[in-house]
Amino acid sequence: MSQVERLSYKVKDLSLAAWGRREIILAENEMPGLMALREKYGETKPLAGARIAGCLHMTIQTAVLIETLVELGADVTWSSCNIFSTQDHAAAAIAEAGVPVYAWKGMTEEEFDWCIEQTLVFPDGQPLNLILDDGGDLTAMVHDRFPEYLADIKGISEETTTGVHRLYHMFANGELKVPSINVNDSVTKSKFDNLYGCRESLVDGIKRATDVMVAGKAAVVCGYGDVGKGCAHSLQRYGARVIVTEIDPINALQACMEGFQVMTMEEAAPIGNIFVTTTGNKDVIRGEHMEVMPNDAIVCNIGHFDTEIDVAWLNSNSTLSKEEIKPQVDRYTFEDGHSIILLAEGRLVNLGCATGHPSFVMSNSFCNQVLAQIAFWTEPEKYDIGVHFLPKELDEEVARLHLAQLGAKLTVLTQEQADYIGVSVEGPFKPDHYRY
Repeated sequence: MSQVERLSYKVKDLSLAAWGRREIILAENEMPGLMALREKYGETKPLAGARIAGCLHMTIQTAVLIETLVELGADVTWSSCNIFSTQDHAAAAIAEAGVPVYAWKGMTEEEFDWCIEQTLVFPDGQPLNLILDDGGDLTAMVHDRFPEYLADIKGISEETTTGVHRLYHMFANGELKVPSINVNDSVTKSKFDNLYGCRESLVDGIKRATDVMVAGKAAVVCGYGDVGKGCAHSLQRYGARVIVTEIDPINALQACMEGFQVMTMEEAAPIGNIFVTTTGNKDVIRGEHMEVMPNDAIVCNIGHFDTEIDVAWLNSNSTLSKEEIKPQVDRYTFEDGHSIILLAEGRLVNLGCATGHPSFVMSNSFCNQVLAQIAFWTEPEKYDIGVHFLPKELDEEVARLHLAQLGAKLTVLTQEQADYIGVSVEGPFKPDHYRY
């Protein structure tokens, strides 16, 4: 790499570091799980010698994760997994703390790839030996462009549904060369971050971007998995009339039982005022849908990539006019005079137009990430090439670490009660196949 490419960090504005540090201190008080892991493992440094390259939204909450990994002994480099999700004051604080971070809000696709590439080799000249990923872009880059690093990488911990899908696809095709842990499907991740996190951060993003009144509007939620459930419930509680689109009959029936109307996008497009994609798929909202939407319908995505909405069609259609209302809020006007409002260029609305999930729920998710990294580094012999899960006792421990801050007290089984239902007094309390 050239001297320019070997920058020790690259952020928007280092002078924002003091602001970032103040918010990090506030976030630490809302992230009891991560702070408990620092207290438990801080002296023993189980990650000593680990060189963790991370590619995950560079937010205040992620800063607490990074500094937890460092406290546990790891060397860390970092990039963001989305061109709009970085909080520049958080990136500045982490850069000032001495962590090589390459992230700023509003980077180009080329800069995005450049930033990930900078994290592969550490300041001492040694390459990464662990991956912490969100969406699979770092994993894909190493496999596709830098396979010489794969032999020394102990494992990959993957944060989100889209990245997990990519891991399973790679494994099925014989392309995955490193053991991985599916953090996304830990219960304390998917049933909390995906559900309760989106329940709070979706409408935060929509309102910051548009100041729209949600009550009384028809809101269309595409997909009714954990993310879709959180979004639908939030919009409903704001007073919206919620419509769900689904491909899965089980999820569709769940939506019906919650009182939501289930229909196809073709039926929903002409009547929706707010559209949210949550599926992790592609081409969920296409040109023919946007052509018939009501005037100034809001269209946004809270899945991972910008392919759920056919943004490429919008930008390549010469018959449309595009006006930037403000950063990450664009109004496309059709020949018939009606417009749609696209948020965050079809990328994550809660991070592009707001600040993402609250700290408390991210503490749950990030505890799983830390535990996965410790597992790979301290017990690599337990993980062959494939996609693994953290054991249920660790899932329960993550939940346990967050209860006291909410004033919750657990009932303790007697030995007789435990024997009666066939579990240990200490847990785990549910079999692996249990659906929470």
